[in-house]
Amino acid sequence: MGRRDDSDEAYVVGLCNELLRETASPQHTFDWLLGDPGQSGRRAKLPVDAFWPGHQLVVEYREPQHDQPMPHFDKPDKLTVSGVHRGEQRALYDARREAEIPAHGLRLVVIRPADLDADGRGRLRRNREADLTALRKILARGSDEDRVTDAFRTWLLGEGWTPLDPTDRWSDLEAVRGDERLICEAKGHTSERGTDADIAYGQLLRRMTSQELTTRYALVVPSSSVKAVERVPGHIRRLLRIDVYEVTDDDLVRRLRA
Repeated sequence: MGRRDDSDEAYVVGLCNELLRETASPQHTFDWLLGDPGQSGRRAKLPVDAFWPGHQLVVEYREPQHDQPMPHFDKPDKLTVSGVHRGEQRALYDARREAEIPAHGLRLVVIRPADLDADGRGRLRRNREADLTALRKILARGSDEDRVTDAFRTWLLGEGWTPLDPTDRWSDLEAVRGDERLICEAKGHTSERGTDADIAYGQLLRRMTSQELTTRYALVVPSSSVKAVERVPGHIRRLLRIDVYEVTDDDLVRRLRA
């Protein structure tokens, strides 16, 4: 197996492939994403770590050398075509990607070792289950899931709830009101509504660590996913203390009857 195929970057891209149900184009280049001109005036295309055309998504996996000085990688005594050493050029090109990719209608998600299960040197431990859970949330950034979560948070505030830092760091939202506690899992628009609904129920089940009857669980979904989440019968949802909330396209929230 080649070095790149066994790298942390390749591992992360492989997990993203699984979550997105699409195989990425690795080290993809675009005609409009270019480096600085060399002596000949030619500008090389800047690759991105991975591109999923079906999702119009670019992922960049930024290892520690992208964020902190590392002489081994930076080669401070050698200038690049940009007139700066390699470390400064890397930061320059990263900023160019961050500006140009959204400007061309694509979504950019940047992932760092600290976002996953990594050691102090930034090497991934490759804890598959934990990394998949973290990546699922990271890939949802800037997506419809954020809209659904924000709309539900606003609704909770209006209903007298106080959002707080989740006890389980993988929960989307947690809130208290008096002696009541609500642990929430949110989903956005998706082409795999049934599968994502099943995953959401499974995520809530794993968070049912409290036996307090005042703790309830919320599954918060857009209108397009209501039929999928209602496949679990109401009497089962009542037994598990799971409430389902719909967030409409204009961000209105309503609790579904179990």
